[in-house]
Amino acid sequence: MLSEFKAFIARGNVLDLAVGVIIGAAFGKIVSSLTDDVIMPAIGFITGGVDFSNKYTVLAGEVPAGATLAAAKAAGATVIAWGSFVTAVINFLILAFVIFLIVRQANKLMPPPPAAPAGPSEVELLAEIRDALKK
Repeated sequence: MLSEFKAFIARGNVLDLAVGVIIGAAFGKIVSSLTDDVIMPAIGFITGGVDFSNKYTVLAGEVPAGATLAAAKAAGATVIAWGSFVTAVINFLILAFVIFLIVRQANKLMPPPPAAPAGPSEVELLAEIRDALKK
């Protein structure tokens, strides 16, 4: 069983997947930082100082006016943290766009698949069948 596990791990595609996951996690942190530290503050500036990370709607419970999201959760209130959701959607859109660009560029760099070998046309096949039936 141990030798089978070693053979499984030694496969190239498993190692490639592991490297991809590690790089993807690191890239995800970069995109999160870009969103949290650059994009959302710029959006907040444009919208007059709105901080989306603390935007929420209280469903149940008592929350003091102007309390942060963390304070509302600590008070035991049931909240919908829609500001965090907006930030997560922006993160996703950035990641999806970058992956799209990478795949598009990779497709341009890869050679086109070889053309299928040309075979006889339908007319030629029917003519062969006709000739075989005549014999």
